[in-house]
Amino acid sequence: MRILLVEDDNRVADALAGALRRNGYEVRRAANAADALAAPAVDLVLLDLGLPDRDGIEVCRELRARGGVPVIAVTARGGEPDRVRGLRSGADDYVVKPFGTAELLARIEAVLRRSMSQRTHEDRLVTVGGLEIDLGRRAVTLDGQPVPLTRKEFEVLAVLVRADGAAVPRDRIVVEVWQTTYDGMSRTLDVHVATLRGKLGRAGSVVLTVRGFGYRLATADGVAPDTVPAASLAPDAPDTAPAPNSGCPTPSSPPTAADT
Repeated sequence: MRILLVEDDNRVADALAGALRRNGYEVRRAANAADALAAPAVDLVLLDLGLPDRDGIEVCRELRARGGVPVIAVTARGGEPDRVRGLRSGADDYVVKPFGTAELLARIEAVLRRSMSQRTHEDRLVTVGGLEIDLGRRAVTLDGQPVPLTRKEFEVLAVLVRADGAAVPRDRIVVEVWQTTYDGMSRTLDVHVATLRGKLGRAGSVVLTVRGFGYRLATADGVAPDTVPAASLAPDAPDTAPAPNSGCPTPSSPPTAADT
């Protein structure tokens, strides 16, 4: 596994790099934001938020936008507002200095497990009656015919698919799809769900409202959808949704018209 260590303090970086290498990780070092953003692809980023040339929060957002690489913020900013801001910026975990090496290694293992599980989750095709949802190819068909969803409509549906039939809170859907915690997005979510149901036609009933909570995906009789690996099926459905916007969540603020 390749880890990018973004740390401007050479003494701290040398100690961390040594510990990571002793535990089997391949380590690449960046001492500032510019080097971090120019580094080749890795499996995980350990990101110091106190960088000399740029705020680490901004660096996190850019790293995640480039492909969703998992990020662990490693920082001396230990206050609750700092932790909340770091996690909302897209960090998968937040470790406050000073910390023990064993704790950091455990957190790295946990984040990598979640990341690998999510990638496996993406490579599948979900079937609900005549509705097929291919998460890897971002394609939806109904009775073999493509359903032309917008990017946001597809992403709302994908959030529900990944939950495997469990109810998903409204605020979580808003964060994952629109990358914001702005309370005013609740109505926008409702509009997108209504439009999504309309485009799914007779299969629109699989998107269920959980009153006072959020939404979930289920068949008409309440049974969770069947899933099979997408790679095992012939790719005969065209990709009807554009590439995802994988940017990190932004702080609470109203989105622009283009975001809705």
